[in-house]
Amino acid sequence: MSDLISAQGLSVRHGDTEVLHDIDFAISTGEIVTVVGPNGSGKSTLVRALIGLEPAARGKVHRKPKLRIGYVPQKLHVDASLPLSVRRFLSLPRRVSDAQAQAALERTGVSGLGARQIARLSGGQFQRVLLARALLSEPDILILDEATQGLDQPGTAAFYKLIEEVRAETGASVLMVSHDLHVVMSASDRVICLNGHVCCQGTPKVVAEAPEYRALFGMGTQGAFALYQHDHDHVHGTEPSDHATCSHEHSHSHV
Repeated sequence: MSDLISAQGLSVRHGDTEVLHDIDFAISTGEIVTVVGPNGSGKSTLVRALIGLEPAARGKVHRKPKLRIGYVPQKLHVDASLPLSVRRFLSLPRRVSDAQAQAALERTGVSGLGARQIARLSGGQFQRVLLARALLSEPDILILDEATQGLDQPGTAAFYKLIEEVRAETGASVLMVSHDLHVVMSASDRVICLNGHVCCQGTPKVVAEAPEYRALFGMGTQGAFALYQHDHDHVHGTEPSDHATCSHEHSHSHV
């Protein structure tokens, strides 16, 4: 397996505040990796640093040459008074053909929305359109920064099931940032628990049982696995570790 993105000793500062410190991270071809952590733990900052939108104060980030990234941001505000159809939105900033746009909408389950105004979409429809737009670049890796914010539980579960289907069809890696512990944990090959530093990582099951994870999220999170079980197909050629990698260091950093 080759790493698409990796970080060694990464630290990021916002002014005088060290938001992230000593981050070692890598995501390989075909993986679904989820970053979880409490509010202020630096999750979005990590994603922005990995894709080059945040400078490193220390350490380095390496991206595979010519890496294609499909990015679904945490929030995207579209002026409700702006006449902008879904089809036109898909051609921003790079023009795509009608056939390409339709194929992307079909893949994300919203094939009939091309003529609909963006401002008239439901939350779930808008997230699927954002995903369709991200897929148009034929990404090597999809990065989703709390992409289900505002969706209800069934909508969230359906969206993450779609993400897994997209991974299976395209072979793209997926890096998700989320607070939706109930669904995301079991939809992942690997989970990274962040609190200013990587305090725990491993397979979903072992992370859920780790003391560092439970200290942040409580003891009741294991029941979440019943909601949506991910079929680990091990297509990547390696079996997941039975042990979480944990750090007992505590961080007081805040975003």
